[in-house]
Amino acid sequence: MGKITEEHFDKLFSINVKGLLFTVQKALPIFRDGGSIILNASIGASKGGEELSVYHATKAAIRSFARSWTLDLRQRKIRVNAVTPGSIDTPIFKPVLDQQQTEEFWKNALKAIPMGGMGSPDEIAKAVSFLASDDSSYITGIELFVDGGVAQV
Repeated sequence: MGKITEEHFDKLFSINVKGLLFTVQKALPIFRDGGSIILNASIGASKGGEELSVYHATKAAIRSFARSWTLDLRQRKIRVNAVTPGSIDTPIFKPVLDQQQTEEFWKNALKAIPMGGMGSPDEIAKAVSFLASDDSSYITGIELFVDGGVAQV
């Protein structure tokens, strides 16, 4: 906590919260009624993480946007949902993998994931595709966890 700077705070909130808000706002005039907005959240909004409080707070704001915008956009029948990934096997984890390559570290990390391993980008894409489709026409305001169960148990 003592290491958080105003610059760090402003940067993360500008990217993750302000950027998202104004991007959606600018897109609304060209957005069709009955459409679907899908926001990218993070399990960090529900679970704590050492030295990640500001990042996690930005993702909690995104979850809040999904709830509020569901009500704001109901007259246009625009559904708003959040997808909340867990650990997904993408290049963002490469620095962590390089630093923490001990067998013990990964054995413990994988134990924390009920599904037994990291998810794939394809698994996130399928969840997003579902929320964008007519198959989810009566789903709005939710947070869909695609995290192998980490935030649920």
